[in-house]
Amino acid sequence: MAKEIIYLTAEGYKKLKDELDHMRSVERPAAAAAIAEARDKGDLSENAEYDAAREAQGLLEMRIAKLEDTLANSRVIDESKIDKSKVQILSKVTLLNHNNGKEVTYTIVSENEANLREGKLAIGTPIAKALLGKKAGEVVEVTVPAGVLKFEIKEISI
Repeated sequence: MAKEIIYLTAEGYKKLKDELDHMRSVERPAAAAAIAEARDKGDLSENAEYDAAREAQGLLEMRIAKLEDTLANSRVIDESKIDKSKVQILSKVTLLNHNNGKEVTYTIVSENEANLREGKLAIGTPIAKALLGKKAGEVVEVTVPAGVLKFEIKEISI
């Protein structure tokens, strides 16, 4: 089965790469040291500290493997090749919410980079899916768990 391609910004790719490097160079040796220290405390069959250190190492290795897989299947998006006339990944979209009259601005990003506090909306969310391919001036209705939202696309930029 083909792996799903993950699209990232250069900033998002660097952040994941730095996190992976930190896990490999700092956290992995620390986990090994914790196991060695617990092993030195005697009988392994009744050593809860040893079991906990091994479990922590296993979880760390799973996180490392997941990050390696994500980076291996990711593609960095070239911002210069993005069509600014319609909404797509990396588009910065200013919306007028017709329900409450407020303007909001979101940047459409991959699932890995989503952070609503920073205005980064995951491409898989109902709002982002409804906006994809639309142009400035269009009105979009989105069904969300709280009801139906109506947005007008005011501006699209990168």
